[in-house]
Amino acid sequence: MPTTPAQLLSGLRIAVGVGALAVPNTTGKLFGMDTAANPQASYMARLFGIRDIVLAIGTGATAGPAKKTWWKLGILTDATDVVSAALGARDGSLTRTTAVLGGLTAAGAVALGVAALAAEE
Repeated sequence: MPTTPAQLLSGLRIAVGVGALAVPNTTGKLFGMDTAANPQASYMARLFGIRDIVLAIGTGATAGPAKKTWWKLGILTDATDVVSAALGARDGSLTRTTAVLGGLTAAGAVALGVAALAAEE
């Protein structure tokens, strides 16, 4: 069982990433997406999935300054996801449910990333 923010975030990244790669439509539905109406969503989910897996591997396979860089990259990526959710809600490309679920998930990842980075310092 994960006991630190770093372990929790890495575990979540792996779980969500594998889900997005292996069963992208199911993962999309968990975030409130209508994957039947948008068959290209599975492609985008897979891009997202491998990104999360790589971020988890990067933070797990490095130490010192390199590890801090990986945490910072993850925080930047997750913060961009928060902004993307807000933009999607504003322009109507995301439903309110999807924007809230995606935005809150990304905001939680930002918080865990900041906590993990702080623990490194």
